[in-house]
Amino acid sequence: MNDNIYRQQSDAVPVKTDRVYDSCSDKDCFSDLLVTLDEGTLPDNINIVRSRAATVENVCVNVEPIPFNRGFYSIDITYTFTLEILGYETSRCTPTVFSGTAYASKNCILYGSESSVRTFRSTDDPDVTVEDTDNNLPTAIVSVLEPIALNARIGCSQDCGDQEQSERSVFVTLGLFSVVELTRPVTVLVPTLDYTIPRKECNIDSDSPCEVFEKLKFPEDEFSPTALTDSSDSCCCNNDSLS
Repeated sequence: MNDNIYRQQSDAVPVKTDRVYDSCSDKDCFSDLLVTLDEGTLPDNINIVRSRAATVENVCVNVEPIPFNRGFYSIDITYTFTLEILGYETSRCTPTVFSGTAYASKNCILYGSESSVRTFRSTDDPDVTVEDTDNNLPTAIVSVLEPIALNARIGCSQDCGDQEQSERSVFVTLGLFSVVELTRPVTVLVPTLDYTIPRKECNIDSDSPCEVFEKLKFPEDEFSPTALTDSSDSCCCNNDSLS
C-alpha cells in the first residue's frame, strides 16, 4: 500500500458484522418435479412439452439444532420455482405457453457454533426495545443461480392404469447451483486507515465517444471458450424432491 496515499493509524475500531462459521456449495439435480399449471389441467391436444424458462421464486429455510451434536445444525431448504412451459400438438406446431410452479427440497448439516446471549435491539421508536428471540440460532443464508431446465415431459400424476383417477401432468428436471452459509453476529477489531480524497476525476465529457472506446480493454475471454477443469467436491447434502 502506498504510504503517500494512506497512512495507517495505530488504533483499531470495533465493527459488528456476521461471521461465517461454516458453508457448503452444491450442484443439485432435481428430477421429475411435478408442475402445477396456473391454467389448471394440461389440454388433451398437447402431446409435447419443453421448458422455456425457470426462476427461483422463493426459498424457505429452517434451522434446527442437532441433538447430542452440539454446535451443528440441520438446515431444511424448500425451493419454489416458477416455470414457463411450451406445449406442442406436434413437433412442428406453434407452441402454447403455459406457466406453472414446482417445489423441491434438500437438507444439509453445517457447524454454526453456540451462543447463550440474549440480544436486545432498538427500533425506530426510541421508547420501544425489541428482543432478538432467535439469537441463539445461527442465521442460514442460501445463495442460488437461476436454475437450468434440463428436461420436461408429460406423465400421470397418479396411477395411469386408473383412467378415472389419472391426470396428465407436466414434470420437469432442473439443475441448480447453490451456496449455503451459517452465520452469527460477532464484534471484531478492524485496523483503521486515514481517508483520502480520490484523485480520479469523475467527468469524462472531454473525451469523444471513440476516445472512450479506445480506452476499453479488448474482451479476449469472450472470444476464447474456457476448457473444462476438475471441480472441487461439493458438500454432502441430501436432495428430496417434493411432488
